[in-house]
Amino acid sequence: MRASAVARNMIIRCARALWRTVNCVMEPARSATTAAAGAVRDSARSRSDLIAENALLRQQLIVVSRSVSRPALHRGDRLVLLLLARVCRTWRDALHLVQPDTLLRWHRDLFKIVWRRKSRRKGQPRRLPQETIEQIQRMARDNLLWGAERIRGELLKLGIPASKRTIQKYMRRARPPGKRSQTWGTFFENHADGIWACDFLQLYDVLFRPIFAFFIVKHGTREVVHFNVTRSPSDRWAALQLREATPHCEGPRYLIRDNDDKFGSKFTAVAEGTGIEVVSIPPRSPNLNPICERFLGSVRRECLDHVVILNEGHLRRVLGEYVAAYFNRARPHQGLGQRIPGREGARLPRANGGRLTATPLLGGLHHDYRWAA
Repeated sequence: MRASAVARNMIIRCARALWRTVNCVMEPARSATTAAAGAVRDSARSRSDLIAENALLRQQLIVVSRSVSRPALHRGDRLVLLLLARVCRTWRDALHLVQPDTLLRWHRDLFKIVWRRKSRRKGQPRRLPQETIEQIQRMARDNLLWGAERIRGELLKLGIPASKRTIQKYMRRARPPGKRSQTWGTFFENHADGIWACDFLQLYDVLFRPIFAFFIVKHGTREVVHFNVTRSPSDRWAALQLREATPHCEGPRYLIRDNDDKFGSKFTAVAEGTGIEVVSIPPRSPNLNPICERFLGSVRRECLDHVVILNEGHLRRVLGEYVAAYFNRARPHQGLGQRIPGREGARLPRANGGRLTATPLLGGLHHDYRWAA
């Protein structure tokens, strides 16, 4: 069995060697036959056609002769090959360096370049005045919901003609990428007058007993609407504080709170009875109640970190002086442009010949400066 397999492999190898030998012997004959057939075919062609084919072959030889490994075709070579293929009817058979599809692709690209140049606008486009450009950019910055067509309509209303594409060009320079709607700060500022926020602040007295302070802050003016102190906060007590903060059933549209258990069903019932919609922020998200959290930080840094709390009454007096006399009436706020909440943002005018007086608050911890006549 093994001997038969060896004999079969030897016969196969001998047959392959014999076929290669026959191919080598017949190759010159086939080449000669192909050359003879080509000569007979060329004898029937015109002189101009043969000259064009020879020029096409000669151009390819020029490219091959100046190359070391792979033939490099420059733009001039491509243009010459395209022109010669235009006048040679048998250019597909005479093309050897590149595929015919490649030559056709070059032809299409050349047409694109030609028609792009022909369709180019003659002369320089009329530039918009700098004042109009500034108006377009101002509208794009101030109105993030407006597109180019909307801004174009607004300009036409003002008697300023401009194309949509020109407006889009200047909009991209003025409007930051990816910003297509108003920010949370803008939304918050638009609704600040109808929003209150409340929260508890846990403290400890001199004997390390817990004591709680409750605050309600108005977003629009940063004014503290109500505060109180207790040692046993509960849902009933929080509901009572909300009722005291809205004595005539006049409250905000929204009241922001956290998910503390002290805000229960009674607190919600009082809010609904006053027409207030209670909005609870998600857990561990103090950034969604920024005004109240910022106020609690100010209370600690500006007042309670410098005072030893003796008892509930002492804390109520300290917070009363800080909130009523200083925070709501004397302290400028950065969120209001350094204006005072309790005075509706008004500045304190200087009297003629007046002198500056300082009123100490919280035992001299803070001072209220006024002009005296």
